[in-house]
This record gives sequence, structure tokens and C-alpha cells, in this order.
Amino acid sequence: MCGVVGIVGQAPVNQDLYDALTVLQHRGQDAAGIMTCDGDRLYLRKDNGLVRDIFQAQHMYGLLGNMGIGHTRYPTAGCATAAEAQPFYVNSPFGISLSHNGNLTNAEVLKRELFEQDMRHINTSSDSEVLLNVFAHELQGQGKIRIQPEDIFTAVAGVHRRCRGAYAVVAMITGYGIVGFRDPFGIRPLIYGRRETPKGTSYMIASESVALKVLGFEPVADVMPGEAVFIDLNGQIHRKVCAEDTLHSPCIFEYVYFARPDSIIENVSVYKARLRMGDYLAKKIEREWHDRDIDVVIPIPDTSRTVAVQLAHHLNVKYREGFMKNRYIGRTFIMPGQQLRKKSVRQKLNAIDLEFRGKNVLLVDDSIVRGTTSGQIIEMAREAGARKVYFASAAPPVRYPNVYGIDMPVSSELVGYGRTEEEICRAIGADRLIYQDLTDLERAVRWEKDGERIDRFDSSCFSGEYVTGDVTPAYLDSLAMRRSDGAKGNAPGSDFPVIEIYNGI
Repeated sequence: MCGVVGIVGQAPVNQDLYDALTVLQHRGQDAAGIMTCDGDRLYLRKDNGLVRDIFQAQHMYGLLGNMGIGHTRYPTAGCATAAEAQPFYVNSPFGISLSHNGNLTNAEVLKRELFEQDMRHINTSSDSEVLLNVFAHELQGQGKIRIQPEDIFTAVAGVHRRCRGAYAVVAMITGYGIVGFRDPFGIRPLIYGRRETPKGTSYMIASESVALKVLGFEPVADVMPGEAVFIDLNGQIHRKVCAEDTLHSPCIFEYVYFARPDSIIENVSVYKARLRMGDYLAKKIEREWHDRDIDVVIPIPDTSRTVAVQLAHHLNVKYREGFMKNRYIGRTFIMPGQQLRKKSVRQKLNAIDLEFRGKNVLLVDDSIVRGTTSGQIIEMAREAGARKVYFASAAPPVRYPNVYGIDMPVSSELVGYGRTEEEICRAIGADRLIYQDLTDLERAVRWEKDGERIDRFDSSCFSGEYVTGDVTPAYLDSLAMRRSDGAKGNAPGSDFPVIEIYNGI
């Protein structure tokens, strides 16, 4: 999962891009980058680490220009290296840079085609570099020295014909402007907005609406599935649906975990969706657990708080904050490698004994993926003196790999794979386990008119049904070989420095 942003302004955009990336930091904590354009010159700064650590004053001064794009990254394969930090860049045609959120399911086939047919070299293992080169080749293939918006839309249509999987993209074309586009299923989110200033109108395209709001941009609309939105240097907006067939299928895990609660995605408030998750989960508890003896509801910070508050309110049970979080530790789910996740849980959370001692506690989390974190937290609750520890998940059991840009690729690493709910309960050490039903989760997100534009959801990690229709057992096996915890940390070249030949800073 990654965060992307692009801005076309009437003044330098370096500070706005930096601020937007800090707002989108939750979407990726391994690497980040900014590329700006000043006339016909490009300026790049990218590296491993958090946004605040990568960009120092001397770097910001060097990011010149009124147009630029940015990216925050976490890897779904291998480990984050400076070579695979984004934005990526190709010099032909025109000079194109690109930031990508998602995952291509036919990246290996495309890489072969790019070499054998398009005569393009891919320098990293990133599918984002593949996508960039496909877009560049489609634009170059039109053979024009000067291009118009329609030429860009034709190139995006070519991307849709060739690329499979999930992609939300912001790309900067030197001397022309910025284009944002999504795959025909709209799996990963993308939204754009504008800000009026005394110097004129600025436009931003970003992964989440919160990035726009924090910087004073007024959201205009989501980029629709298969649509491209091109903003030229004069601040003119050009829009077109470039895919022949679209089926609006946003990833439901955005609402469960990834997106910030103050974001609005596909006209649905993430905060309100999580409140409704709490209501539906409470109703299930009422239906199936008549003799419940819950003394207190405690969330596992931070994502599950909204769900837990509403669940406790519905059940008329006390809500308490039982865990204090060290905010200087990253999100454990998106940390590469099981050992690192294990080590970080107790560094990240500390139990307040007073809230656990002698009580029957219902812990609430957004989901259970590998089960390692859940098991350790349950152990901490018992060590703090809890009499019984129950566990509730705002999402259904995660039983299948996600292939669209979320790091849950290997079935054997999922605690829900091949296990019943009773077996999962024993595996994590809970006294009782309650999962949200998938129908209730989808109902919580698609609420009345809020989700009327959503045809279906990508809920593949719960159902095993992949919306793109091209995910085969052989593909999942090959993905498992590359993306297992055992493979992480063994990426080729991960111990070597990267020379940025186009880094102007």
C-alpha cells in the first residue's frame, strides 16, 4: 500500500508536496520521494525512511518548480531499497515521472514485452517501473513532437489494454502537466481537488481526501474507474474515461484499516463506515452471545477505536483505553518480516493494568491477519490481570492472499487460512472470538446513498474472489515465492547504494 500525490500550482509546490506526504505517511513508512518540475528541468529527492527524515532544509530548497509529484512507499515484495523508492522517471518521451499505488498482476509478462517488443530496459523489480514504461511507450508510439490532452488519454487507454491488476497513478509529463488515472475496477483510491489563492488556482491529486483538506484544497471528485484526469500547466482540467469496460470495485480493506478515519473515499466517510462496523458487530454479539459477561471493551489502537466506541455504546458496556501506544513505532501490519513485527508489538503497546485486573475484557481490533500481533496482545492482557480475554474483529477472517497492493500474499502466513473460527480462537489464545460477517461489513460501507456508485467491493482477502478475473493458482504460487516473509530481506542489491543519475539535489 502506498500514498501518491501530484500538484499543479501557481507557486512553488515543494512544501505542499512535503505536507501532503506527511498526511499520507500512514500508507507507507519505508521510503518516500518528491520530484518537481521547473520549466524543462526536473529535481528529485527520494530515499528510505520517513518523510520527516528524508527531506531536510537543503533538499527542500533544491526542489524547484510549480509542479510536482510525491510518493510514500511500503514494499509488498523484497525490502525497500532506494532504487525502488518512487517517483520513477524515464526521459523518453518528453520526460515522464510516475508514482503508483497498487500492484500489477501481469508485471512479469509486461516486463518481457517491454524488453522484446518495446526495447525498454527495466532497472528494478518494481511493477511501478513497468507501468511507467508501458505508459511512456504508449505515449511515444503516437509519434508526435507536441501532444494534446487527447493523446494522453489515448496512452492511458493503451495502459488499460495492457496492464492488469490495481493501479492508482499520478504521472508528471515535463512541460505539459500532471495526469491521474485508475484501473478499470477502481481498486485503489484517487481523488482530486482545487485551492483558490491570490496567485491563481492550484490543483492536487492524492490517494485520500484528507491530504487535500489539510492543505486547504476543496475536494472536487474521485477519479472514477478507468478515468484519467489531466491538469495542464494553465490549470485547465481535462477528463475522460479511457477504459472500454469498468466495474467499480474499491478495496474494502481501505475502510477497515488503511485509510485515515477523516478521509472520504468513493463518497463514503471512512469514520462513519467504521461506526457502522461497530453497530453490526454489536448486533452479531447480541444474536449469538446471549450469556455474555463482558465487563469492559478495550480497543487495540489506533484503527479500531471508532469501531470499539460504537460497539461498547450499542452493548451498553464500559469503554476504556487499556493500551498506550508508542507513536514512534511504525504500523506492525505493514512492517516487512515476521520477526520485526513480533519484536515491535511490545515496544509499540503497553497495557494499563488497572483496566484489566480481575475483569472480563473484550478486545476489539480492525482485523486479524497473521495472528501474531493478536496473540501477543492477548498475552499482555492476561499478564495485566484480565480474568478472561475475548476478541472481536471488525472484519471477517482473512483467509486468502491480497494481490492488489496489500502485504498479505502468502496463504500459509494467514492465521485464518484453512482454520475454522474456533481453531483461530485457540491459535491466538482468546477465550472467545467474534468476527464480523462479510455481508455486514459491505453493508457498513455501502450505506444508503453514500455507496450508490459502488458496483461491488474487492473483498478478495475474505472471499477468495478476485475482481480482475486473472488470478490463477499458479500466479498465487509464484507470488508466494517472491513475497513470503522468508524472501524479505533477500532482495538483490539491497545492501548496495543507489546512484541517482537524474537526482538534481
